[in-house]
Amino acid sequence: MFAVYADKFSSDDPLSGLVVGERPDPVAPDGWTTVTVKAASLNHHDLWSLRGVGLKEESLPMILGCDAAGIDEDGNEVLVHAVISDPDWAGDETFDPKRSLLSERHQGTFADKVIVPRRNVIPKPASMSFEEAACLPTAWLTAYRMLYTQGGLKAGDSVLVQGAGGGVATALIVLARAGGLKVLATSRDEAKRTRALEIGAHETYESNERLPGKVDAVMETVGRATWSHSIRSLRPGGKIVISGTTSGPKLDDAELTRIFFLQLSVIGSTMGTRSELAALTQLLDASGARPLIDRTIAMDQAREGFAAMAEGDVFGKIVFTR
Repeated sequence: MFAVYADKFSSDDPLSGLVVGERPDPVAPDGWTTVTVKAASLNHHDLWSLRGVGLKEESLPMILGCDAAGIDEDGNEVLVHAVISDPDWAGDETFDPKRSLLSERHQGTFADKVIVPRRNVIPKPASMSFEEAACLPTAWLTAYRMLYTQGGLKAGDSVLVQGAGGGVATALIVLARAGGLKVLATSRDEAKRTRALEIGAHETYESNERLPGKVDAVMETVGRATWSHSIRSLRPGGKIVISGTTSGPKLDDAELTRIFFLQLSVIGSTMGTRSELAALTQLLDASGARPLIDRTIAMDQAREGFAAMAEGDVFGKIVFTR
């Protein structure tokens, strides 16, 4: 079958390990099902995999891709939940120490077919296209959990989204607005600040610009470059929810004094559960909000999408179609 996969790692030139070609058809074991992929979206996780982060050399060649929407063996239109938990695990899958994402231990979604546990497929709403649905299982599910599970936010609360433009950040803006939150967003890029307003932000600011008032929560995916600004933007008792560190994991100043004096909460968040993915699709179905797609590319032209993500030339999701 056709597939887009990694056959080597390179931290300096990650795309050198990207192959667009053929791989053997997958065979689903007991309890698993085969999904024919109609659309799959690109994540930073895929680019990091080509650098050898989170993926072991003995697992190569590895088909990349965490997200997919397609048709299951019974002809149903479905979404694929990307978190593969241990069969014996009960409860929140994100806490399973043996969990992994598709394309880490199990072959990913950038292919004609992907096999997943039967419990990892949920119905795709008829109101949503395959391309839109393919955006949800990683970036949009991450954003939903950050806002409404880990953040515990409710209509009327205020939230700051750092680094408007990326897949998670754009999802945070759209979902926060759909949930009745007051949404502020930052970006170094004026064009991205304008787009953030268009998709739902009430106010936008340059990165690290002082806000006119304090917010209830900050959604942080950038890390070192915005951390101090995030902490200083919170009201006493506020929350910062972090799901990524795209500017680097190390901090010059963790702002510990401010955190304990103002009794701030720092909350980690990773991916989301199957039930949260179902709740996310229901929110979008009911509200009419939709994932923001930067561009749609035929899967056999996947290198173009990877190059755009590596260059940071993205606002929203890159979607591959078959």
